[in-house]
Parts: sequence; C-alpha cells; structure tokens
Amino acid sequence: MDGNGRWAAGRKLPREAGHRRGVAKIQQVVRALGARGVSVVTLYAFSTENWRRPSAEVDALMSILAEEIGPQTRELHEAGVRLVHLGDPKPLDAALQDAIATAEQVTKDNNRLTLNVAFNYGGRDEILHAVRGIIADGVSPGDIDEGLFSRYLYTKECPDPDLIIRTGGEQRLSNFLLWQAAYSEYYHTPVLWPDLGEQELDQALDAYRQRQRRFGALDGHSGHGEA
Repeated sequence: MDGNGRWAAGRKLPREAGHRRGVAKIQQVVRALGARGVSVVTLYAFSTENWRRPSAEVDALMSILAEEIGPQTRELHEAGVRLVHLGDPKPLDAALQDAIATAEQVTKDNNRLTLNVAFNYGGRDEILHAVRGIIADGVSPGDIDEGLFSRYLYTKECPDPDLIIRTGGEQRLSNFLLWQAAYSEYYHTPVLWPDLGEQELDQALDAYRQRQRRFGALDGHSGHGEA
C-alpha cells in the first residue's frame, strides 16, 4: 500500500491525510478484486520496519487503525469477507489487540473472500517465528520439509500469492512474504495506493494472465496449472 505520504504531499496535506485516504481505498480494492474472482487478498499495511518512522506518524497510523477497524470490519463482514491478521500483535496496545481479535472472530465464518491484513509484519520476522515454533515443539530435523515449515507461518491457512502488486513505483520486496513469494508474479505500477482504481487493477490482472508460470521447469513440464 505504497504512496500514501506522497499522495498527501502532492496535495499539500499532512501525511496522516494520506494514510486515512489509503484506509478508505481498502473497501474499493477488495470489492473490485472480489468481483473479478480473486479469493484471497493480502494488504501490507504496516511493517516491522515502520516503527522506525517518526513517532508522530507511527502514533497517527495506530490511531487510524483503532478508529477504522470497527467500521471497516462491519462493512467487510456485510460483504462476506473474512479478516485475518498477519504479524506479531504483541507490540500493539491491548485495546488494539482486542479489536483485531474481535474482527477475526466476527468474520471467521465468511467465505466470499479472505482479506489478510499484514500489520506489524515482516517476512524475516515471520520466518524466525516459524523456526522458534518448530524448535519449541521439538520437531525432529528429519521431519522438517516445506509443508511442515509452511504450517508454522502466519499464512498457514492461505495459499502462496500468485500475483503481488507494488504501487507507488517501488521496485523492491520490502520484506514481504519472503517465503511465500518464491514464485509469485510481480506487477509494478507508478500509481500511488490512494489512486489505485479498477482500470489499473485490470491491467495488473491482464498482465498476470499473460505470464507463463514455469516454477523452474521448461514449458509444458511445470506440473502446475496455468492461471
């Protein structure tokens, strides 16, 4: 969800206004993707590295989440969307942890679309979290394979992403789903997240459909179905 700050700066608004606009964009994007047959959407909302931003901006982001999680949950629940939090909730304050848990509980039986919200999430942190869990459970090294390791990740109930859309012109991974994105297709767009519309989403999906996903094999020998 890149470009909130730049969107605000371009309009001579405080960065907080950009983050609020970014949150307001979530409903539109989720509904548009759901209408196009997408069953799982993951939004990268706040990384483990974002704590390094100025404290005023971090506080504003936390305040926005606290204000919006209730209304957003109600609207998404009405739309049949299941909400799942990815990341470590422990550094968040108790009220916010409770609100996140409530959102997950209220929407847990919805099956129209799953919306993963990666908040206080980092790919390296997730991998370390999985390793610690495996060690704590006393798993024998010989029993560890990709399937078992994946079950210790925050995304254990979700498939690996087919397509990752990076807004705002950024060209890097930024510590996002490092394990899960091994064979994901990437789409980079200069469009800022608050300006992301259906036309750009359609271009991203069309670009994805034209990719040949070989998963390391030669044409016709990947063993995977095409999208």
